[in-house]
Amino acid sequence: MASKTGVRTELYRDQFGVLLEDWDHQMLELKWLEGSASMTDDDFRAWLDRFSAEAETRRQPHLVINVREFRHRPGADIAAWRDEHVIPRYNRAGVTKFAFLLPEGSPGAAGSPAPEPPGTFPTGYFDTPGKIEAWFNQ
Repeated sequence: MASKTGVRTELYRDQFGVLLEDWDHQMLELKWLEGSASMTDDDFRAWLDRFSAEAETRRQPHLVINVREFRHRPGADIAAWRDEHVIPRYNRAGVTKFAFLLPEGSPGAAGSPAPEPPGTFPTGYFDTPGKIEAWFNQ
């Protein structure tokens, strides 16, 4: 059951992550938790499937995956599976901006958002929520 916390609504939670919706920022967020250390690739696929299904249903233009506490190491076949099964759902959902929230100071957070095919939307890597919010508001 969803619970309201400020402007964010918790849609789902388990030991691996939390799915949040933020209407003020037109955003759907997957926040990974420390428990992701014990997940399997099947658990990981199930989570991305849930997130992409919610993206299609809720049609928020902004998606965020918060990887600050992500501990799972996906197998080699996950990237191709994601490109085939998940990214097309984001495209159908009308996503306009996709962001990853990295740990503060991450070197990967320095680049400019750009499309990552097969996605039709730009993907950005950021190390603070404020930078994501500023990009979403552009």
